[in-house]
Amino acid sequence: MSEITHHRIPTNGIELHVAESGSADGPPVVLCHGFPELWYSWRHQFDALADAGYRVLVPDLRGYGGSTHPKGDVSAYGADRITADLCGLLDHYGYEQAAFSGHDWGAMVLWEMARTRPQRMSALCNMSVPFLQSPMPPTEIFKAIFVGKFFYILYFQPVGPAEKELEADPRHFLRNMLWSASGDALDLGSLTLDLPAEGTGFLDSLTEAPDTLPRWITESDVDVYAEAFAAGGFFGPLSFYRNIDANWQRTHEIPASVLSMPTAFISGSADPVIAMTPGALDAMAEALPDFRGTTLIEGAGHWVQQERPEETNAALLEFLSSVN
Repeated sequence: MSEITHHRIPTNGIELHVAESGSADGPPVVLCHGFPELWYSWRHQFDALADAGYRVLVPDLRGYGGSTHPKGDVSAYGADRITADLCGLLDHYGYEQAAFSGHDWGAMVLWEMARTRPQRMSALCNMSVPFLQSPMPPTEIFKAIFVGKFFYILYFQPVGPAEKELEADPRHFLRNMLWSASGDALDLGSLTLDLPAEGTGFLDSLTEAPDTLPRWITESDVDVYAEAFAAGGFFGPLSFYRNIDANWQRTHEIPASVLSMPTAFISGSADPVIAMTPGALDAMAEALPDFRGTTLIEGAGHWVQQERPEETNAALLEFLSSVN
């Protein structure tokens, strides 16, 4: 990787750990990770973006890694707080605007930021989770769809059970999670989708990773994640999910026309999120005023920027070059 420096910066009453690379004079690009990830999830993007002249800023979002972990207050992990953190990051570095890219929950937070703080975004290229306009609070939809069946977002809602399960052996969970949602595993039909809600834990919905991991993720990579979550726990990361309805309540009446910045989307063709949101790609293209296209990377699963970094970097750079 290119030279990366690490900082803890004050913002919005907390501190964010930020990994930084590239020229200080280059246009800023902020990359936001998802669950259960870290700044490290973007390790393959630093070189490509820095070599293209960008200043790359990659935070651990609040509750993750080296950033502040607010304890006990679920509302501390609402999208309103997280987007305020990101605006404070821009203020710290002296930027009115930056281009952003988010993966998974990072994408969800950035879609919210594009609704509520569009003036801080020069461009937005999200990954894995498309722009969605839900007609009702998301958990109501999930309860109607998954009657009597296990669904991880509903399982994550109560504080306690999921933390206890995942914190018992973070490395075992993370190794299986990274495997199970990858394109390699999904080719084998590894996700278990038809389990009863009663008595089922999140680990039951995953499959055991093989003794030899696929080439895109090493045991050393898993160690980086495992050490961070063993130290920081899962209350903060899981509480992102516990704010999904509150986030909807704050922003569902904001029209898509507000997202006037150039936008684009990248996903793996085998990403289960795409399978769970049929029609969302077409609806997103129709709704967003300056949408510049979807790139589906064949064979990639949920961890697209880690599984297929060259293709992801090419798509991201093509988008960024079109708006700079």
